[in-house]
Order: sequence, then structure tokens, then C-alpha cells
Amino acid sequence: MASKLQQLQPKVAQVSQFVAKHGCAYYKQLLEQNKQYVQEPPTVEKCNLLAKQLLYTRLASIPGRYESFWKELDYVKHLWKNRHELKVEDAGIAALFGLECYAWFCAGEIVGRGFTFTGYYV
Repeated sequence: MASKLQQLQPKVAQVSQFVAKHGCAYYKQLLEQNKQYVQEPPTVEKCNLLAKQLLYTRLASIPGRYESFWKELDYVKHLWKNRHELKVEDAGIAALFGLECYAWFCAGEIVGRGFTFTGYYV
């Protein structure tokens, strides 16, 4: 572990120097490009107000999401009832979706184990 830390120190120093030189310019450029999203005055109170607005807007959208969920579930039930009319393309898309979900699960497991394929570090 200590050897890896010693290997990373020069790289971290390089990144730190790069950020020190170019970070301010990048920050200004980023703010200039996205100034239409900045609320004036940019104060802590304004940030708290926006955070509350976001929270309550998300809460207000729950009934619509709830209805959409049930509509999609009814659509899936309808597809399952009429699965004999299912096209090969639709079945292939569903299979690929399932495979993608499994791949993301496996990737999450690998990341959770600390990027090892064989198991957890003990």
C-alpha cells in the first residue's frame, strides 16, 4: 500500500500543479458558458430556496410518476397476455435489455469489491 502511495505522489503533484495553473480559467469559462442558469444574487439563501423548490417540485411530480408506472405495468401485462403475438424483434429487444441489466449488476459488483473479479479483499 505504501509503495502505491509513493507511486501516486508525483502524479498527484502534477495534477495539483495543472489545476492550480488552469483551474481558475476553466472555472470562469464554465460560468460564462452557463450564465443563463445562475440565479442572481448567488447567495446561500438563494441556494437554500432553490433546494427547497427542487425538493417540493419532485414531491409534486410523484402522482404523475405513479400513474405512469401503473400505465406501463398494464402495458407489460397486456404484452404478457398476448405473448403469442409477440414479434421476434420485440423479444430480442427484451432479451438485450435483460442482458444489459445483468451486465450493469456485474459491473456494480466488481466496483463494490474494489475492482477485483475473484472476490473481496480479506
